[in-house]
Amino acid sequence: MKTIISKETFQKIYQKELNKIEKRLNKLLIKREPRSLYEPCNYAITGGGKRIRPLLVLLSAKATGGSFNDVYNASIAVELFHNFTLVHDDIMDNSDIRRGRLSLHKKFDISTAILTGDNLIALAYESLLKDCKNNTKEIVSTFTRGIIEVCEGQSLDKEFELRDNVSIDDYKKMIFKKTAALAQMCCSIGAKICNAENLYIKILENYGKNLGMAFQIQDDLLDIIGEEKKFGKRIGSDLIEGKKTYLFLKALEKSKGSDKKKLIDVMKNRGIKPDEVKLYKMIYEKYNILEDAKKEIINYTNQALKNLSKLPDKEGSDLLYWLAYSLIGRSK
Repeated sequence: MKTIISKETFQKIYQKELNKIEKRLNKLLIKREPRSLYEPCNYAITGGGKRIRPLLVLLSAKATGGSFNDVYNASIAVELFHNFTLVHDDIMDNSDIRRGRLSLHKKFDISTAILTGDNLIALAYESLLKDCKNNTKEIVSTFTRGIIEVCEGQSLDKEFELRDNVSIDDYKKMIFKKTAALAQMCCSIGAKICNAENLYIKILENYGKNLGMAFQIQDDLLDIIGEEKKFGKRIGSDLIEGKKTYLFLKALEKSKGSDKKKLIDVMKNRGIKPDEVKLYKMIYEKYNILEDAKKEIINYTNQALKNLSKLPDKEGSDLLYWLAYSLIGRSK
């Protein structure tokens, strides 16, 4: 795919819009009361991150011929929603660290964290409605469907921890709901707020869905090969918690003998000890599981990029192209 803007131009635009999003998030809750609620809400939404989901809303709007100004409130809405999921996920997973800081329920307490999550989703709707003009019902329905999908995905994720018969297809269904459906929703509402044609909405939904799948498998991979400070959580935490990720299920499928028994033991014991992570990384390397994951990431990314050239705004489609490549650590 030939582009009219460079990677460097994308990075400048990304950083400019990221700064705008950060400023809006920092100002959003300053004057709200009571502080016992809005201080932890502010803690949740100002903890950093790539802000990929709000960027998907902005770029999808632009790619269909709209402008960033049309969807800033919607972009904030999806970030509020995303942080709602993180707050509640950390409680469910008993995670101590989020983005290199104490998770919210550890910083405050569980009751405060639950209420914070509840309030964040309400604030998300409040923000989204500010950008809805013509087809409000369809936009709100799309947003709501995204919330339902994420909750279903989280439920499957927890269910899989107790099941020993999870297939790779089961896993892909789960990550579609938990991660990819949210990215798909971001692209969809960005386009719908700008009254895009149905063809363009479908192209962008395909982009978001496949990019979300690639991003989640990348997240699984980084859990093994990433740097803890950059990744924002303990390396090997998926194995420690007994999560059935793409890497684990692929290793279970390909391994033999004592290696397979070790993987079965992970399921029996519902996880491993922190000092065993290196051992399981060696098993992954032995069966080329890391390479399998990388191929899967590239495949989903290529699927995401299909048909972007058909979108009406060339610069917007180029920005989506570069976003996909930046997320999987590749250049043009």
